[in-house]
Amino acid sequence: MVVSRDAADGTGSVFFLDSSIHQYFRPPSSDSVSEIDSMLLPEVGAAVSVLLGFAPPATLSAAGSSRLNEVLMPNPFDRPRSVFMLDVRGAEDSQVMVQSANTWFGSALRSRVLMESNKADIQLPDEDDVSVVSLNEPLSFGSDVELTDKELNDFASWLGGTYVANALKPMNGELTIPLASGARLNLHMSKKAEREFITSLVSLIGNIRRAMEMHQDLSGSMRNPAELITGSFDGIKVLQEEYGTEGAAEQGQELFFTSILKIFDSLQAVYRGQIVGVILCNGTPLPESETVLNVMITSRPSARWLEETTGPSNSTTIAEIVLVRWTLAWITGIILVIATLLGTNESVVVGWTAVASDMIPVYVVMVPYSYAAAVKSVTACELIAACKK
Repeated sequence: MVVSRDAADGTGSVFFLDSSIHQYFRPPSSDSVSEIDSMLLPEVGAAVSVLLGFAPPATLSAAGSSRLNEVLMPNPFDRPRSVFMLDVRGAEDSQVMVQSANTWFGSALRSRVLMESNKADIQLPDEDDVSVVSLNEPLSFGSDVELTDKELNDFASWLGGTYVANALKPMNGELTIPLASGARLNLHMSKKAEREFITSLVSLIGNIRRAMEMHQDLSGSMRNPAELITGSFDGIKVLQEEYGTEGAAEQGQELFFTSILKIFDSLQAVYRGQIVGVILCNGTPLPESETVLNVMITSRPSARWLEETTGPSNSTTIAEIVLVRWTLAWITGIILVIATLLGTNESVVVGWTAVASDMIPVYVVMVPYSYAAAVKSVTACELIAACKK
């Protein structure tokens, strides 16, 4: 699912990218891109929740539910339970995405998105039910630690390009990558904007690979949580601020989507088709600390907390229950000790125990000590049969 925003009219576009081997969305029409009715941003968030296998928020309107039915397959028990969601800041709804030769966009459903609010919440249950992996953490480098020439060379080779290092100064070479449009993108690491763009893109791809490794670890454990891989990308915005919306920025955007679609192929292979993509292209970027779709995890109260809050509120009643329990425990213990010491004769003891505040009779049979003085609870019928012996 790719969301694009038009800064001029406050609307955007959403592309629903389905699995490579399984159909989680309604089948598109014969058009290259099938368009459905407009959606609100909270409805896009609700669609993500449903794709993860959870119920949509209670605030979703009847009209919103109807629009979700136009997008999602009707079987509620057949969801991917894994979503890849990315907020791409500065990206516009360009022909780079729509005319891409990649089948993910060519077979996508499309809807206009009405941006009545800048962001919406994705409400998820307890952390035990969902695994959220952030892609915003630095990989092996940060503000003070740079990439290496080897990492740049590996990235260029992955995309079919080359990296020519500068023998006199590390991290000062030239990256050349062929694009699907036939052009060749040249990025110079000596230029600040191009360096920031490549650094953020390589970090993003590396973190997605780390998320794949985490998925493989989870698949080998007893847990089976839903998985949300989410993050943001500012590289296109950096190029636009330096070069404008055309030229290098446009080619950088094409390189970005080429990289994302290539890594999405890898996600499909690792998840065996049980994952869908959510890429948010926000033409009017929010502050760096905010995203268009905000993930909200609600903690589930523990069973102990529920038991204590639903129990008796009268302190006197609680004290009486505790006293009865302790008294009966001591009496029962004394009876068991005496019966064990007496030992050789079979005897029958009728006692009482307490469950909550109710008194319930319990029948106990003492067997000879030669049989390990075992004690077992018996029914009334068994008790009568024992007494007749």
